[in-house]
Amino acid sequence: MAKSEHIFKRKIYDLLLKWKHEEDGRTALLIEGARRVGKSTIAEEFGKNEYESYIVIDFSKASKRVKDLFDDLSDLETLFMHLQFEYKVSLIERKSLIIFDEIQFCPKARQAIKHLVADHRYDYIETGSLISISKNTKDILLPSEEDYVKMNPLDFEEFLWAVGDPITSNLLRDVIEKRTYRSIPHRILMKKFRTYMAIGGMPQAIETYLNTNDLIRVDKVKRGIINLYLSDFIKIDTSGRISRLFENIPAQLNRKVSRYMVHSVIGDNDEKKEDMMISELAASMTVNMCYHTADPSNGLAMDFDKDYFKIYTADTGLFVTLAFWDKDIPENDIYPKLLSDKLSANLGYVYENIVAQMLVASGRKLFYYTFPSGNRHLYEVDFLMGDSSKIIPMEVKSSGYKTHKSLDMFCNKYSSKVKHPLVLTTKEYHKEGDITYLPIYLFPFYM
Repeated sequence: MAKSEHIFKRKIYDLLLKWKHEEDGRTALLIEGARRVGKSTIAEEFGKNEYESYIVIDFSKASKRVKDLFDDLSDLETLFMHLQFEYKVSLIERKSLIIFDEIQFCPKARQAIKHLVADHRYDYIETGSLISISKNTKDILLPSEEDYVKMNPLDFEEFLWAVGDPITSNLLRDVIEKRTYRSIPHRILMKKFRTYMAIGGMPQAIETYLNTNDLIRVDKVKRGIINLYLSDFIKIDTSGRISRLFENIPAQLNRKVSRYMVHSVIGDNDEKKEDMMISELAASMTVNMCYHTADPSNGLAMDFDKDYFKIYTADTGLFVTLAFWDKDIPENDIYPKLLSDKLSANLGYVYENIVAQMLVASGRKLFYYTFPSGNRHLYEVDFLMGDSSKIIPMEVKSSGYKTHKSLDMFCNKYSSKVKHPLVLTTKEYHKEGDITYLPIYLFPFYM
């Protein structure tokens, strides 16, 4: 793939700086993330800006000669000499970075981290996709000298920076701090946010949008990324069941059932195999798992059911494409409908997906809650967010935002635990009683 013309500003860069200054070479840093999320770009940009020299070893295309260097670590002098000759870069003690890119393709290099860090001559950053899957690590001793950081698609603020708008996010923070909600140009901001939803946060999709201003071209790029994911899933599960689990995310959400019905997608399976497929899908970081909490009064992460969950895609731009996967790109009318706010009511799950994505980008885990309504139906609160000893319940409304029976009943049931219930909406900010109706574009700055 050709290098991006744009180097997008990413918040993860500050985490890399923190690691460099605080660890001073005592650990390696592993950047985990889905394919095409920008791991390699940020690692190389960090090496270029923060070190006197750096080497990038891309193990997805490195020669056997390079990979074989990590079979024998008894002579590190020879290893470093060969790397400098191979990549034509001079390494400087404590002033150079070695990047192990796509390290899942060379498990021995990852195992070598223990010895390389102990040597302390250089700093090491690893990047990997699907790296947590047992098939990539079963034959090696994983190093304890690794720090981890997860890289997600560009969030809304990063997207604004990428499209040349460094002002809006600061203004929105100011609006929240000063509570000047009436000053918001709501229609303009909703259009910006819907554009972000349509394109998503994958750097290649944003790059295409900036170069062409053509959402059909952007959709083609996103289809290419999804095909890469499906290809990866086939490599780890030749039956195609993990691929089908991923492809069926929009359909499952559209069914408005209280959980992902795994059996309806891949049939009956041994429970152990089913758990393995779900864990591998989650480990790919192409999805965000949202778990049902059994009792919100006990703390969200303390009492959730690992077998009762929903699945969202990690990037809403990819979700939009996946939702219309079987349509030819020219027939895909979701883009004009999304941008003009004319999505049909049954496409409200697009907004659920973006809220899940924003919560994950803020470092939070995803939880939801259902409870009986008394007439064979369930009340369901879309998302729950912990805040100290309190719970912030949230419902996502793309239309009909004044009706939120589940949220009302939850607030009654757990009145002593509830704080600031939210309806995340496409409408303007207002409050009614204890409930805040928050425009969805404000949510990432509100948390």
